[in-house]
Amino acid sequence: MMSSTLVETVSINYDDFNESFLTCGTCLCTYDGQERSPKLLPCSHTVCRNCLERIIAAQTLDTGSFRCPICRETIHIPQGGVVSFPPSFIVNQLLDLMAQQRRDVIPKCSVHSTQELLFCETCDLVFCLQCVNGSHIERGASEHTVIPFAIAIKRMSEILLYKAHLCIKNLNSAYEAVSDELRQLELSVDKAFDSINRSFQDVIAVIERRRHDCLQWVRKVREEKKTILREQLDLIQAEKEKVQLECDGLQYQVEVRNITKKISDLNEKLDTTSTLSEPRENSFVRYDYKHNDALREVAKAISNFGAVKVSTTFPALTTAEVKKAVAHLRASVRIHTVDYHGNPRSSGGDPISVEIRNEKGELVESKVKDNDDGSYEVLYLPTKPGKLKIAISIFNRSIKDSPFVVNVSEHIEPIWRFGCRGNTSDHFNQPTRIASGPEDTIYILDTGNCRIKVLGKDGSVMQHLGPTGVEYQSATGLCVLSNGHLAVVNWRTKFVSILDPTDGSLVKQYTTPAFVEPIDIAVNSRSEIIVADSGARKIFKFDPAGHLVVTFGSHGDKDGQFQVISALCVGKNDEILVADHRIQVFNKDGKYLRKVVDSGEGSYGGITVDSAGNILATKTEKAHKGDKSLAGSLQEGKGCGGGARSFVHVFHPSGKLLYSIDSSTDRLKRPSGLTVISDYRIVVTDLGSSCIKKYYYK
Repeated sequence: MMSSTLVETVSINYDDFNESFLTCGTCLCTYDGQERSPKLLPCSHTVCRNCLERIIAAQTLDTGSFRCPICRETIHIPQGGVVSFPPSFIVNQLLDLMAQQRRDVIPKCSVHSTQELLFCETCDLVFCLQCVNGSHIERGASEHTVIPFAIAIKRMSEILLYKAHLCIKNLNSAYEAVSDELRQLELSVDKAFDSINRSFQDVIAVIERRRHDCLQWVRKVREEKKTILREQLDLIQAEKEKVQLECDGLQYQVEVRNITKKISDLNEKLDTTSTLSEPRENSFVRYDYKHNDALREVAKAISNFGAVKVSTTFPALTTAEVKKAVAHLRASVRIHTVDYHGNPRSSGGDPISVEIRNEKGELVESKVKDNDDGSYEVLYLPTKPGKLKIAISIFNRSIKDSPFVVNVSEHIEPIWRFGCRGNTSDHFNQPTRIASGPEDTIYILDTGNCRIKVLGKDGSVMQHLGPTGVEYQSATGLCVLSNGHLAVVNWRTKFVSILDPTDGSLVKQYTTPAFVEPIDIAVNSRSEIIVADSGARKIFKFDPAGHLVVTFGSHGDKDGQFQVISALCVGKNDEILVADHRIQVFNKDGKYLRKVVDSGEGSYGGITVDSAGNILATKTEKAHKGDKSLAGSLQEGKGCGGGARSFVHVFHPSGKLLYSIDSSTDRLKRPSGLTVISDYRIVVTDLGSSCIKKYYYK
């Protein structure tokens, strides 16, 4: 048999306050004058006799004491046992008082009419002591929680009232929300009315301007015609007055010759008056608006003028697909709108509001792109790692699960990796340099295998070129010319080789006696070839025909001098960037301009410049032992040993370091060359892993 566990009841109703004094705080049963008689403990708490007997009987050791079930104070058992504890006279008096004034009817068992009904919360069972033969309250019933049925009814009534009040509260909130939406609807409609009136006032203003222009046009025509006709009238009047003047006194003329001459002059004037009788301008002015399709086009335009935007989007069911975010890389959240019935929407135009804030509460700039298919893209650029809170709302109502918390990672992981050490189609042996061609075609200088591996846009192997120009495992420089040909430099043969990308055949080959250890190559916008020579500590520039035109640089650590040259590239305006333990910038003619960075630690493996002028460079912080160039370390077959840290630096065109690409799951072991392809991606050759890796860098 198991002991019974009875629980304390806390009532917050004022009507039950007095009655709570009559309930044992341990079993919640009402005190009586028999086995549940109230006993006063030395700690001033009152517990029924039945509970005290059960507590003492449940003890495994006979210590002569027990702990008060209410305050846990140690209570010594008197010699007479539990019955020797004094009764609680106050409780007894209250019992007598409440017995006289009590109005509640204690539920009785229908079978055993003298027994009070009890309720087991564990079994959800109503019973009396005789119905269950004490199995729910005697020793061994610890799994059962038993309370008087009257208290259970009150407790359930309280729960019912609480739930009802909560339901009413929620309904009130819902009523207020819908009422507010109705108010907002009226405001929106009023704004729409105002916008409609203003827009049609604009249309009326356009029509009114046209009406005014037409009236002015007619007035102008009238004035032009009137001017011509009035000038003709004035001429007629002048001729009339002239004839009148000449005719005055003819009746007194007796000279025949003079009369004959006058008659002749009048004959000529008669011919002139016939021409003056024809108006030099006409009175025709008519307004026509049906001469073309303008009226129809105006009607069509007006019928299409303006649009009333409505939406069936239901924000509470609208979801957002929050994608992972990395510091310095473009990130996005995709919103999928649905209607009240959960059906996806197929049109856009919803007023999407987005607020993104970092842990300091600072606002992160974002932009919403409407895909016009019921979905939206929230675009943003996190500038540092940490947590971002993204709040999204439609019609000023939050969508499902908003706000969202995004953990912005500081590590930029590769999105693609290809190759491992070997000599078959998918393998590399010392991939040193990489260049990109049209449509993101990638050329990798697989130095140890004496070949150039060509990969398509999808990353598949298209072909291998070589060994012409890349023989003796000593080709260390590669670039793509504007005509698509490949330029390779070989430190052992000291030749610059121009290769056909279709079959790897030799197009042209040249060198200079000044070469000592040429290790990298680049091309500018004028198809001039620039070669970096680590052994000579110089830069050589050749014209497209292969003639040496410029040489600059010397051994040293001053501006314009070089230590161990590791890479070079051509930037904007044909600037030449050269890397050793720093990155120096020269103009197209070799004049020193500035230093991008001079950390003094580690060495750069590769360098490139994107279309915006951003500079990207691979770097390994732990330098190789001794003063070895890339060619020397390749010859020995040594990588960067234990503990070296490698990454890709991203610099602003001004030379400011923006951030570094540093994976946490697939670290670069010894990055060498790198090239930029479309959509802000770079591909890096990793000598230490004998593979290439692709990353987003913006």
